[in-house]
Amino acid sequence: MSSPEPFSTWRPHPWHGISPGPDAPRIVQAYIEITPFDLIKYEIDKVTGFLRIDRPQRSSSSPPSLYGFIPRTLCGRRTGALTPGASGGDGDPLDICVLSERPINAREILVKAKVIGGLTMLDNNEADDKIVAVLTSDLVWGEVDDLARLPAVLVERLRHYFSTYKLLPGAVPLAITPYPKARAHEVIEAALRDYREMFGGPKAP
Repeated sequence: MSSPEPFSTWRPHPWHGISPGPDAPRIVQAYIEITPFDLIKYEIDKVTGFLRIDRPQRSSSSPPSLYGFIPRTLCGRRTGALTPGASGGDGDPLDICVLSERPINAREILVKAKVIGGLTMLDNNEADDKIVAVLTSDLVWGEVDDLARLPAVLVERLRHYFSTYKLLPGAVPLAITPYPKARAHEVIEAALRDYREMFGGPKAP
């Protein structure tokens, strides 16, 4: 009996083994770690590729969207150079928030998302951008093509969540600045290049 091909039936690592999509940075494939219903912060384990519990959410605020990362991206030196005052990137995959009108309560899923903008964020002087996108097939948000076209309250919810989700008593909330689609594309391109510089691999998809 012949032995199976090595790795042929293994689950691919969500960060390294899944494509960011053939149309990145305009349309990306996102791996979802957290849903809007989660009061626990889950995070990809970089060694095994499985989700692990990072910490319970400190406040009563819950994520206002699906939240995860774009595979084969890295917030490295190029990504960090796009944020004034940053010493570099945070060394993690590029985070993404994906808006969906219908509730999605499953995590560890892949979604096809149209990039519409992003949020700058400095965490310990490292760039920690949050790309904002909409589910491409969404009947409500799917037609939105730039962050400025979202209702202001949605953007404010995103800003509030990320400015306070690590907040300790007496600490100052993190400064969050929204930016448009063109800047988001630039950040994704930088993160794709940072990843290739660190890990190699194909340029696209």
